[in-house]
Amino acid sequence: MVRYLLPRLPYDYDELEPFIDTQTMEIHHQKHHQTYVDGLNKSLEQIGGESHPKYISTILSDLQSIPESARSSINFFGGGFENHKLLWETMSPNGDKNPGGKLADAIDVYFNSFESFKDEFTNNSISIQGSGWCWLVFNQSYNKIEIITTSNQDSPWTLRKIPILGLDVWEHAYYLKYQNKRDEYVKAWWNVINWDFIQNRFAELSQ
Repeated sequence: MVRYLLPRLPYDYDELEPFIDTQTMEIHHQKHHQTYVDGLNKSLEQIGGESHPKYISTILSDLQSIPESARSSINFFGGGFENHKLLWETMSPNGDKNPGGKLADAIDVYFNSFESFKDEFTNNSISIQGSGWCWLVFNQSYNKIEIITTSNQDSPWTLRKIPILGLDVWEHAYYLKYQNKRDEYVKAWWNVINWDFIQNRFAELSQ
């Protein structure tokens, strides 16, 4: 079976300062993400993971293929693993730019402008009740991008939508620095987005 490991960050824990603090990055990556890695491996082992050799995004896209006894745990831990893997990849110390290329064109088509997209994404992120994520996804069925939210660690893959950009609004993602001020955390996060990675990811999907 595929055995999952905690992915290395493409930057040091302190490099997203002052927007995302060092201690939060360390705990979020070493403790929270590691928990999802361990939980996913254990959940797959319990159902004989050799029969599920596909990568987790493919498994999440077809949860009905998983025995019901493990479906909930694989949804939670698998989503947690994959959601966080993308989160780290879509942040960068060299953020604070705007998207370009095909992604910029798609944003203009579906959201009128980058600023209106940013406002909608921000409002959706702040409005999530409890724990969850806000996403920019690619809807293959309609060949378009959309903003959606999911609860807890639910992944867009379970909706057959491909995540392009995701923001974690669980309290563990921001509470040490921002306390209960989720709006300030979301505002700060826009400064560390790796638009080069995201627009390349979108260009590959939309060919």
